[in-house]
Order: sequence, then C-alpha cells, then structure tokens
Amino acid sequence: MKVVNIHSRTIHQPIEKVGALLSTLASKQDRIWPSEKWPAMKFKAGLVLHAKGGHGPIRYTITKYIPNKSIEFTFSPPKGFYGTHSFEFTEKTATATEVKHTIDMYTKGTGTLTWLLAVRWLHDALLEDALDKIENQFSPDQKTTKMNWYVRMLRWVAKRF
Repeated sequence: MKVVNIHSRTIHQPIEKVGALLSTLASKQDRIWPSEKWPAMKFKAGLVLHAKGGHGPIRYTITKYIPNKSIEFTFSPPKGFYGTHSFEFTEKTATATEVKHTIDMYTKGTGTLTWLLAVRWLHDALLEDALDKIENQFSPDQKTTKMNWYVRMLRWVAKRF
C-alpha cells in the first residue's frame, strides 16, 4: 500500500531561529522530538549521514541531512515499511517558516495492517506533539493537541507489553 502522510505547521519566526532546532534532534537537549510523551529518537553516532537509530520499535538510517534545513531517514525494521520519513524547514517569508514532516513509503504484509490499525494513529499524534513543541518555543500561548480516544487506548495497550 502506498502511504504519504504529511504534517506541517507555519511557525511565525525566521528560518534561522526555527531551522536551528534541527541540530538538537535526538540529543539530550532535543527541542523537536516530544520525548516527554513518546519514546525518544536516538542515534549512537548523533545526527550524521548513515547513522542508524530510531524511536521505540521504529528503526531507520539517516540518508540525507542538510543542517538547519532538512533531514531524511530511510526505514529499516519493522518489516513491511519501505521508504522514508523526513523533516523539512522552509522559509515562507522573512518572519515565517514552514516545518513539515513527510512519510513517503510503501507497506507490505503485516506492515500494512500495523500501519492501518496502530502506527498511523500513533504517528499522527506524535507528530502533532512535535509540532506543538516547536511552536511553543516561540509563542506565549502554549498549544497542546489532544489525543483522541483511539490513540489513548493504543498507548494504554502498548504500556502492558
């Protein structure tokens, strides 16, 4: 099954400020990934090309990295996910930056079932939390995207294993 899943948000700050957050990804001072609520993104070698890592059971390798602009990861396990996910930071105006996360992959076999029943829902909630985390660093109005009942149930089930 072909999957294209995009989450984006406009942050009303110049790209220099927002793009600088990318270098903190998967570090102890991570200002993007919502590891307060979700499994942390980790890479033993740090954010360098060909570093292997991931978050929770999702594994991937850094296949493209342009500091302050974009990073692309190519999935390894879980079996059944074939493709990439990426973060891109794009200047919209002198005072507005688009932050976009894209999954572009094919699923096969149990990967399709896993995506449809669980991963898609968890991924969507995680990405909205990440975008909230980014936006909240630049806004006095702290945003929190509410998790729907299905995501809360999936997280409750996952904690039992």
